Amino acid sequence: MAGPVDYQRFIDAADDQIVNHPKRIVVAFLLLTVVFAGGLANVSTDAGTMGFTQDVPAQVAFEQVQEKFGPAFAADTGSTQLIQSGQNVLSKREMIRMLTVQQRLQETEGLRVESTSGAASVVARSIDPSADTLEEQIDVLEEATPGRIDRAVRAADSRGDGIAGLLSQDYNPQSASASATIGVVTHEIPTGISSSAGQGGSSPLTPIQLRAEFVVNSVDADIRVFGEGIISAEFGNVIFDSLIVTVPAAVVFIVVFLIVAYRDLADLLLGLLSLLMAIVWTFGFMGLAGIPFNQILIAVPPLLLAVGIDFGIHAVNRYREERVEGYDIETSMRTATDQLLVAFFIVMGTTVIGFGANLTSALPPIRDFGIVAGVGIVFTFHIFGIFLPAAKVLLDKSRDKYPIPTFSTTPLGSEGSALGRALSGGVGVARYAPVVFVLLMIGVAGVAGFYATGIDTTFSNEDFLPPEETPPYLANLPEPFKPSEYTVTRDLNYLEEKFSVSQSSSVTMYVEGPLRRSYALESIYRAGDDPPDSFVRTDGRAESTSIVTIIQNRAASDPEFRRLVDRNDRDDNGIPDQNLERVYDYLLNSDSRGDALEYITEDYRATQVVYSVEADASQSEITADARTIADDFRLAATATGSTVVFEAISSLILESAVVSLAVALGGTVVFLLFIYWVLEGRPSLGLANTLPIVITVAMVAGTMRLAGISFNAFTATILAITIGLGIDYSVHVTHRFADEYETNGHDLFTALGRTVRGTGGALAGSMLTTVFGIGVLVLSVFPAIGQFGLLAALSVFYAFLASLFVLPSALVVWARLFDRGGGGIAETGEQSPPDEPERTGPAGPTDRETPT
Repeated sequence: MAGPVDYQRFIDAADDQIVNHPKRIVVAFLLLTVVFAGGLANVSTDAGTMGFTQDVPAQVAFEQVQEKFGPAFAADTGSTQLIQSGQNVLSKREMIRMLTVQQRLQETEGLRVESTSGAASVVARSIDPSADTLEEQIDVLEEATPGRIDRAVRAADSRGDGIAGLLSQDYNPQSASASATIGVVTHEIPTGISSSAGQGGSSPLTPIQLRAEFVVNSVDADIRVFGEGIISAEFGNVIFDSLIVTVPAAVVFIVVFLIVAYRDLADLLLGLLSLLMAIVWTFGFMGLAGIPFNQILIAVPPLLLAVGIDFGIHAVNRYREERVEGYDIETSMRTATDQLLVAFFIVMGTTVIGFGANLTSALPPIRDFGIVAGVGIVFTFHIFGIFLPAAKVLLDKSRDKYPIPTFSTTPLGSEGSALGRALSGGVGVARYAPVVFVLLMIGVAGVAGFYATGIDTTFSNEDFLPPEETPPYLANLPEPFKPSEYTVTRDLNYLEEKFSVSQSSSVTMYVEGPLRRSYALESIYRAGDDPPDSFVRTDGRAESTSIVTIIQNRAASDPEFRRLVDRNDRDDNGIPDQNLERVYDYLLNSDSRGDALEYITEDYRATQVVYSVEADASQSEITADARTIADDFRLAATATGSTVVFEAISSLILESAVVSLAVALGGTVVFLLFIYWVLEGRPSLGLANTLPIVITVAMVAGTMRLAGISFNAFTATILAITIGLGIDYSVHVTHRFADEYETNGHDLFTALGRTVRGTGGALAGSMLTTVFGIGVLVLSVFPAIGQFGLLAALSVFYAFLASLFVLPSALVVWARLFDRGGGGIAETGEQSPPDEPERTGPAGPTDRETPT
C-alpha cells in the first residue's frame, strides 16, 4: 500500500502562526467571538412536541381534518378547562363557586370569553330552562334548596344532557354526587390555534390562561386552570429552569476538576475562556442561522464542554510534557501541536460524523441537534487547536515580562506516578493474553447488544414536561435557581385518574375520494363491522361519529329526509347507496348543515370518521388497529389524531436511532481507515481504533434497557453521540501509540506503556471532568434530559475504560496481524530509536527521542 500522504506542511504552517504570531491569532479569535455574540440575541425558543410532528403523514392528515371540518376544529377559538375537585362538586355551594369563577373570567377584560359550559350550568337550566346567563344561573342555584338541586341533577342525567361526561368516574346520579368536574371556557382567538397534534413552546392561549389562572386563584374555590396555553408556558419555562440549574452546576464541577488538571490559575482561566468562546460561537451561530432552541439542544453545551475540556487538558498536558524536559516555549508548543492538531482533527472528524448522523432523522429537532452539535465541534477544534495554544504561548511569554504567578507546570500521569501505574493495567493484560481478552470483550459487547434489542420507544407530551412533584433537592434551592411551580403533569395524571374518558379517547379517519359514488357511505359504514379490540364497540360495531351518523340522526327526526334515504337504500340497511349527492344536498340545505360540515366537505371530496377507543389501550395498539380499519375503506383513508401522530413519531424515533447509529458507525470506520492511511500509511489502525467504541455503544445500549430507559426524543440521539464522544478517547490513544511506535521507533509494549502513562493521564482528567460536567444534566427539571445526561456520562466513562484497558490488547492483536516484523521492531526488548531532527532547548541543541 502507498505510504502516508505528506500532511506535515499544513501542520508546520499552523505551528508557525501559533508560535510566531500568537497575538495575531488571539485578537482574530476574540473579534470573531464578538461577531458570534451578536447572534445570541436572535436565538428563539421552540419548545414542546410541535416541532417533531412536522411532515409526518398522520400529522398532514390531522391538519387537513382541522382545516376542512371547521366547526369541530375551529381555528378561531380555544378553550380553557377548569378542573374542580372537592367532597361533592354537585353540591349547591360548589356549583355556585364554579359559576362564579366562570362569571369572573367572562367579565375580565382581555380574556375574550365567548361562552362557558359545565355541569353547574346544566343543573341550573334543568331547574329553570330560561336561565341563559351565568348571573341568572347563579341566582337559580342560590334560590334552590339542596333537595331541588339533587332532583335536577337526576333529571338532567335521565334526559341525557351530557352531565355525566363532565363529571369524574365516581359520579353517582342517585346521590347527586361526584368528587371532580370540568368546566369549559371558550375564548375567541383572532390569530387562530395551531393545527399540530403536538404542543408548542408558544400559544396565543398562554397569556389568556395565565391571566385566567390569576383570576381563578382570587376565588375561594378548589379550581385549577388547565389548557394548551398552560402546557405551552411550562414547555418554555422548563428550558430556562433546566439551564439555570444545570449550567452553574456544570461550571462548578468543571472548575473543580480543571483546578486538579491544570493546577495553575492562569491556565485554568485560559481553559475556561476557551470553553466560554465555544459556547458563544455555537449559540451565536444558531441565532445567525435562525435555528430555534428546543429542549434537545439543552444537551449541546455539556457536549461541547466535554470535547473542549478534553482538548484543553490534552493541549496543556502535552505542552507541559515538553517543558519539564527543558525545552523552550516555542519548541515545546511546536512538538505539542505537531501531534495534537492531527489527533484533534481526527476527533473532530469522527465526532462530527457521530453528531451529524442525526441529520438522517425525519424529525426536524433531531436534525437541528445534529447541525448545531456538529458545527459546535468544528468551532471547538479551532478554538482549542489554534486559539488555546497561541494564547498559551502568549501567556508563558508574558510570564517572563510580568509577575504572573505560576503554580504548577507538571503534566498529569507522569512516569512513576500512582496514576501512571494505575492506567498501565491494560498494558499488562495486553502483554499476556491480548487475543483472549479481545475475544472476551467482543463477546460481552455482543451479549449487551442483543439484550439492547428490547429497548422500548416512546413519544408523548409528558417527555417534555417536568415530573408531577419537583424533587426536594430542586424545590429547596434558593432563588433564582429554584424551579417554577409546575402543574401540567399533575393535572394530566389527575384527569386520567378521575375521568373515564382519557385525553386520547378517539382516533380520526381522514377519508378522501369521490363521496358521490354509490359505495361511499356503505364503505364507511362497513369499516366499523367487527372492530379490533382497542376500539369501543356497541352491538358488534365500532362506536363512531361520521356523516353516516348525521344521516341516521336526521332521518330519525325528519320524515321527508327519511323517505329520501329509504328511496335510495337498495339493501334496506339504513345507509343510502345511490343518489348520494341529493342526500348530501338535503343536509346542507337544512338546519343540519352545521353538523354535516363537521364530517363532510362542501365539494363532497373528503370526510372524517371519529372512532372511540378504549381508555386503557396502548398507543401502539390503537395505532395498529386504526391502520387496520383504514385498510378496510374502499376510499383512500388515513388514520390520524394525536395518538396516531405520536405513535408515528415513536416509530421514527426508533428508526432515527438505528439509522443514525449505522451512519455514525459506518462513517467513522471509513473515516478512520482513510485518515490512518493518509497519516500513517496503515489504514488497518482504524479497525483497532474502532473496537473500543463498538464495545462502548453496546454497553450503553444494554445499560439503557437494564435501567428501563426508552428511546425518546432525547435519548434517540445517544448512540450516535456515544460514537462522537467515545471515539475521542480511542483516537488519542491510537494516535499517540502510532507516534511512539512508528515515528519514535519504540518496541510495541514500550510504546503502549508510554502512551497510557502520558495520554492516559490527560484522558483520566478529561473523563472525570466530562462525566461530572455532562452528568449534571440529571439535575434537569424534567426527567428525559436527566436520562440523556446519565447515558452521555456513562458513554464517556465506558469509552475511557475501553480505550485504556481494551485498546492496548487490540493494538497488540493489530501488530501481530498487520505489522508482522513492523520495520524490525520487536514486541519486547528495546531498540534504539531513529535519529530525530535537532530541537532547541534552553541549554542549546539537544538530540534525543521525543518526550511524551
